[in-house]
Amino acid sequence: MTDSFNATQFLKTVSSSAGVYRMYDAQGVVIYVGKAKDLKKRLSSYFRRNLPNVKTQALVSHIANIDVTLTPSETDALILENDYIKQYMPRYNVLLRDDKSYPYIFLSGHRHPRLAYHRGPQREKGHYFGPYPNGGAVRESLHLMQKLFPIRQCDDLYYKARSRPCLQYQIARCSAPCVGKISDEDYAEQVKLASLFLRGKDQQVIATLVDKMEQAAMDLNYEEAARYRDQISALRRVAEQQEVSSDSGDMDVIGAYYASGIACFHLLFIRNGKIFGSRSYYPSVPDETEVSEVLRAFMLQFYLNLDSQRTLPREIVVSHEFEDIHELEEAIAQASNRRLLIKTKVRSERASFLRIADANAKNAVETRLSHQNTVEERFLLLEEALEQTQAINRMECFDISHTMGESTVASCVVFNREGPSKGEYRRYNISGITPGDDYAAMKQAIGRRFDKVEADGKIPDILFIDGGMGQLRIAQKVVNEKFAHLDVAPTLIGVAKGEGRKPGLETLIYGENEVAFSLPADSGALHLIQHIRDESHRFAITGHRNKRQKTRNTSTLESIPGVGPKRRKALLQYLGGLQQVKGASVAQLSKVPGISLEMAQTIHDALRG
Repeated sequence: MTDSFNATQFLKTVSSSAGVYRMYDAQGVVIYVGKAKDLKKRLSSYFRRNLPNVKTQALVSHIANIDVTLTPSETDALILENDYIKQYMPRYNVLLRDDKSYPYIFLSGHRHPRLAYHRGPQREKGHYFGPYPNGGAVRESLHLMQKLFPIRQCDDLYYKARSRPCLQYQIARCSAPCVGKISDEDYAEQVKLASLFLRGKDQQVIATLVDKMEQAAMDLNYEEAARYRDQISALRRVAEQQEVSSDSGDMDVIGAYYASGIACFHLLFIRNGKIFGSRSYYPSVPDETEVSEVLRAFMLQFYLNLDSQRTLPREIVVSHEFEDIHELEEAIAQASNRRLLIKTKVRSERASFLRIADANAKNAVETRLSHQNTVEERFLLLEEALEQTQAINRMECFDISHTMGESTVASCVVFNREGPSKGEYRRYNISGITPGDDYAAMKQAIGRRFDKVEADGKIPDILFIDGGMGQLRIAQKVVNEKFAHLDVAPTLIGVAKGEGRKPGLETLIYGENEVAFSLPADSGALHLIQHIRDESHRFAITGHRNKRQKTRNTSTLESIPGVGPKRRKALLQYLGGLQQVKGASVAQLSKVPGISLEMAQTIHDALRG
């Protein structure tokens, strides 16, 4: 507690009503947000002579001011507390960073609906299935749906421009409604079955398909019956893979584990009695925090974060009891207009789910602690190998990726003492250079990274360059220019691949004096360098492939003003393909229905630069 704050005088003015309090430090920064049924009683407890909790002692020692906000009830105080925590992110509160919206599978409301990945506001008309725990689960489900139901997954522009079936039709992953290969009634029937399957009604879907197969066989339509038979077999294989299931309905099961300053909450999403997915959360926890406070804070921030578009289940099963359980139930009901139950003592199937969640949470914490110890050990070995007098707290690594100069992308990955800091990774789309010029690409990427750099900014202690002497010299030159006005600058080290590109044979080169050296293949320091180098390469090549695919999936015609889906389709159908369109004269283009002489001239000029 700072000298300027008079706790005795302050407590004389505090009301005994319910409300929320905010504690500030000497710089006016909110360091803690809390709520109380009786503000005077709660705040008085912070200023007793013998505080039992180390965390509370540290908090009180930094208090310079306190604000209070009165609320009509304790439930309102709980909701306001959550809003303030999201707004101020105080360092003495348990913080859960879960502001990303959840992914869904979207079934559009078109004449021929499409299945698609969706994240964000639900603006387009159609049905949304989910939420799924992560994007990978959605993509896996969409891949499975392609095998089970021949429904299109292409975007609408691609669908409208088709003049003949695409590859998905050839490999039986789509029924090609775009070119009339399936009737509207049959397509609608497949969409209905897919919708039922996504709602967990797989047995109803199988029963419907069995009836259709038997009817087709009775009508002597054996090819159609065989298609239904194959679809039924695929659906049954999928149903058998869901080993853990029950009749428990919808619920979230939360296993919690807290050790050595790391907390993990493992959530099982149970929908229609089946494990729909799982996800682990690692909130930021201040030192010496009680596990009950961690769980309470997690539940508060997770279930009152309505911005994430998470659908709420009927009940939540948690592994520990905590303060304000009933108030949290009321707050969620008030915020979402939906009643739910929070349970801590369960039996039979719910207890089985809870054991799974608890085991996963414990394993996640132990794995993370083991990883942290290994990373810390490797950092110490790297400091020793590089003869660093100061600790290495931040490292960055740059890499360039392209295919013969096409779609060049540079990556910058960041490691700290805990390992990869993925939230700080960056990609740079390189433009305005000669295709394939890695030196110019490296110069542009590092120039953009350290543009307007300041001494109090995020400056790496070590900057690794994935490449040989040429890339390293360019990087060193840019760094010298950008850091000329500062007293600090990163140490540059080039990582040149060894003979045959074999791991363990890398040559390391200092950027300042271009002295080359190497580390033993079994050195933990070298393993750390290899890790950041490989991560940089992975991140660069992933960005490059995405950019290249996007470029190749975009038709040249799409960039011409006035040429929409209908005109593109007419051009391709009339002339027989894109190459024929590119080779056509203005007179030939003007003969295409819907293409005027002026538009034909525009297309002709655009396709010839």
